[in-house]
Amino acid sequence: MILDKKYEMQRKLFRQFAETEFTKEIQDELDNTGEFNWDMHKKMAKYGFMGVKIPKEYGGAGCDYLSYALMVEEFARVDAVLSIYANTSNSLGGGPLMLAGNEAQKQKYLPAVASGEKILVFALTEPGAGSDAGGTTTTAVQDGDDFILNGRKCFISGAPMADWCIVFAKTDLTAKGSKGISMFIMDMKLPGVSLGAHEKKMGINGYPTCDVVMEDVRVPKDCLVGPLHKGFQYAMKTLDGGRLGMAAQAVGVAQSALDEAVKYAKERKQFGKRIADFQGISFMIAEMAADVEAARQLVYHAAELKDANSPEATTACSIAKYFAAEAANRCAYKAVQIHGGYGYMRDYKVERIYRDARICSIYEGTTQVQQMVIAGNLLKK
Repeated sequence: MILDKKYEMQRKLFRQFAETEFTKEIQDELDNTGEFNWDMHKKMAKYGFMGVKIPKEYGGAGCDYLSYALMVEEFARVDAVLSIYANTSNSLGGGPLMLAGNEAQKQKYLPAVASGEKILVFALTEPGAGSDAGGTTTTAVQDGDDFILNGRKCFISGAPMADWCIVFAKTDLTAKGSKGISMFIMDMKLPGVSLGAHEKKMGINGYPTCDVVMEDVRVPKDCLVGPLHKGFQYAMKTLDGGRLGMAAQAVGVAQSALDEAVKYAKERKQFGKRIADFQGISFMIAEMAADVEAARQLVYHAAELKDANSPEATTACSIAKYFAAEAANRCAYKAVQIHGGYGYMRDYKVERIYRDARICSIYEGTTQVQQMVIAGNLLKK
């Protein structure tokens, strides 16, 4: 796919911002402390990145999926964790409201999310319901004009900073599997909401993750998003777009690994010549370049299908996520290998790239879940 002038200009803007603002000092601080950088959040919000995909009538830029993918890719090329800052509001956070929210809900929540004033996160995963998201045990029992929520969500990225949270809970306690699940938007300051300890993660530090615990949390019924008992289908639709974003992130991570490998191979000398001149090294770089370009084209194709509301979009997003995530891991491995012992040291960027890449094959649907989706969609036809 050849990008037209509009998209090339957008790519240039995203790249320029990331290369200018995502300094090495900020990246190192995030990785070392694991703390959220509010100044960067505000700066990204000022440029409108938090609302890239949110419709204009709700304070966003109203861009399409391809523009969104370009933003995530270019941000992740410089730093994977900072790409998540702008991704959440446009994907898992704002996505459910854009898909199923009523007009009053969209007017109330989306402008504050698009402006960066508020942070909205997505809580589906539970200790006993990871890949099997339909195994949700969190409950929401109606009591007059409220629902009373009880349960525990885990691995919720952004929860420590969140103002609101999209929560999935069982409202029909007699229904089996993924049936009878509803979707709510919950104020994180409500009585009964508490947070677990910050998780100590391998990578993507600087975007804190923790459990969200609900004990008799009383949520007004106007916080029900979409039809009662139909929340699971919207969770899956949201994850379609989320997987596209994660695939774009993986492309950025893979490209970063390739950039660092090429740079080092040209500079490092052994046996009297550049290591780039050794066939073993040059072939690894060629393999990385092929992986990056193939993944990029799969992501752009999936974005086009999403923008066209194609019935093939779900499969395409899973294919892109599957391939790009594994490509990012392959590229990160080879980049460290090309660096040798230096690649194992924190002084070199590839060490962090290697750790950050690993999550690409896990969150928003593992590689194996993507294989299930792809095969399932193909074999049912």
